[in-house]
Amino acid sequence: MVPTVTTIPIQHLASGDRLSIPVYKFMGANPGKKAYIQANLHGSEIVGNAVIHQLIEFFSHLEDSQLTGEIWLVPVCNPIGTNQRNHFFATGRFNPYDGKDWNRIFWDYEKECDNLTELAKFQVHHSPEEIRRNYLEHIQSSFEQHLDALQSPSGLPFTERYRYQLQSLCLDANYVIDIHSSTNQAIDYLYCFQSREESAKAFLLDRGILMNEYDGDAFDEAFMKPWLALEKQLAAFGKAIQFDVESWTLELGSGMEMNPDSVKKGVMGIKNYLAQKQLVDFPDLPLEKTTSQSVNFTIKSQIKPYYAPAGGMIQSRVPLGSQIQAEQPLYQLLSFNREGDLPQIIDVQAESDGLVFSVAKNYAVNEGEYVLSIM
Repeated sequence: MVPTVTTIPIQHLASGDRLSIPVYKFMGANPGKKAYIQANLHGSEIVGNAVIHQLIEFFSHLEDSQLTGEIWLVPVCNPIGTNQRNHFFATGRFNPYDGKDWNRIFWDYEKECDNLTELAKFQVHHSPEEIRRNYLEHIQSSFEQHLDALQSPSGLPFTERYRYQLQSLCLDANYVIDIHSSTNQAIDYLYCFQSREESAKAFLLDRGILMNEYDGDAFDEAFMKPWLALEKQLAAFGKAIQFDVESWTLELGSGMEMNPDSVKKGVMGIKNYLAQKQLVDFPDLPLEKTTSQSVNFTIKSQIKPYYAPAGGMIQSRVPLGSQIQAEQPLYQLLSFNREGDLPQIIDVQAESDGLVFSVAKNYAVNEGEYVLSIM
């Protein structure tokens, strides 16, 4: 199966060069659902590009009869962030022009849908398929009004131009997968919305963060939040529906790294998920262990980050992935001063039990800077 490859221009530079996004579209022999998968929204989080490359190779060896529906793959979806450098370090988490986090800029339909109650009320007696189709039309109609502003004489800031170009690729998708890594060092895990925990098993990851709070500005949130809002409103009218719509962020390892194990987990998990959703027909997929897979979820609000109580150098820090208990030593801080006193060792202990799932790459910290997180 050969993909259709398109290039989406996103920015014309002062130098005359143009930045663009590649899109690889695999179309099945029969119509069906749509999956959208992207990587590298944050510049240093490159592992998803290797995952997408292997998925392209995998789908290229399938017959079109083995794919029902369509799968869109978008590596290096943020070339501006990907190309940012500070000395030897890749950065690219924030737009250098306006300082905004690249994954906190997206358009959330729910925020401007002031008639959701009325929309839901008129859909109560329709089938789930009809309701999804009608609601999607409302979302797309509202979205197109913003696209018109791109062509206006006054234009739009680049952050908004970029978000509309990227979101236009996935509005009609059933499943959205946004592949990230930690800016620091981290284990492999995923972000999951409440009521989608069962589907999370298909990614074959042991750990997940359950979203109990979100504002809709992140890519996965902006896609999923309007559908969760509609489900909640329909339930209030006595019609309980869970739409065949899901959105995921996979956090695969550490930033600025191509960890082979993280790549392998990402590829296998996505293939298994797509087979579970009946987009891909491939021998031995989904794996038999999918239904018994256990995902240990931590509610997002229960994540505990630790910040340095003083400036200094981190030493004797517990390893990434450590199971720790309350009052267990987490790290020592070698703290210097300019007051004529000897250097001080500050011992930092855990406030509660948990798993160390993310640690800072830099062992030198100023007071109040990030050291590690526990789930």
